[in-house]
Amino acid sequence: MCDERMNSPWQPTRVESRSWNYLRYTCPIAFWTRPSLRQLGLLAAALSVAAVASSCNASPSHPESRPVKPEQAHVVTAAAPHPTASALPSTSTLVATLHGAAPGSPEPGAPQSTVVPATWYGYPSILPVIASAPNWVEVRLAQRPNGSTTWVPLSDVSLSTTPYRLVLSLSTEHLAVYENGQEILDFPAGIGSADDPTVTGNYFVTMRVPAPDPGYGPFVLVTSAHSDSISDWGGSGDAIIAIHGPITSYDDALIGTTGAAISHGCIRLHDADLSQLGDIPAGTPLEIDSGSV
Repeated sequence: MCDERMNSPWQPTRVESRSWNYLRYTCPIAFWTRPSLRQLGLLAAALSVAAVASSCNASPSHPESRPVKPEQAHVVTAAAPHPTASALPSTSTLVATLHGAAPGSPEPGAPQSTVVPATWYGYPSILPVIASAPNWVEVRLAQRPNGSTTWVPLSDVSLSTTPYRLVLSLSTEHLAVYENGQEILDFPAGIGSADDPTVTGNYFVTMRVPAPDPGYGPFVLVTSAHSDSISDWGGSGDAIIAIHGPITSYDDALIGTTGAAISHGCIRLHDADLSQLGDIPAGTPLEIDSGSV
């Protein structure tokens, strides 16, 4: 669910009718569609019309911080043996990209209990692998309920790895970025307010999409987290947590260097900080912790 402008007057929603599935921000700004696979708007509910939560924008907090390198995820080639989740170093995450809609089972070899969609809001389903068994991998899902996982046949996915991990501490109101187990960036963040707190748990980045408005910063990172306090933002049918800009200069100032609890659940960063996350690939884990980073 995207954040609305909490300190600004409500603005009417703009709708653009297209044949593409459209994504909806959980804020009163836009009903955005995308004319090509790389120009999708943001979030629609239940795989047709969803909503994204709110974030914040701020100035650089650590002069020594360096931007994420544009190396993307490492692809595991067909010639190489498939790695298992347990065989990978703890500093890397195995990621599964679906070839198409895949059957999901509660355990390896069990009867199908769900279908994992090949795409989510028009973007490929790229899911972190959390366990493996012969010919099977267990993946996290982007859909509700939060924390959902399922087992899919190994033959239905392509595997790659990402060295990155994001960790949001709600107690310190900071977002840390890790590469190969080493912290490389740390930013003050706008997090959910007491009424609409940011959910805790293990999630992941599902896609990077264009920002619908300059207040959202240079782009938006959509996550697999969904608000627990908001189930239907603005009639969208969902409320999805995203990482984006501060929305307003007032909220940007509130984030400052320490962070602030100002959103409807989204993670807001200063624009300069958010811009350093442009090469974080889909499938990158996001841990949201009530304790310190």
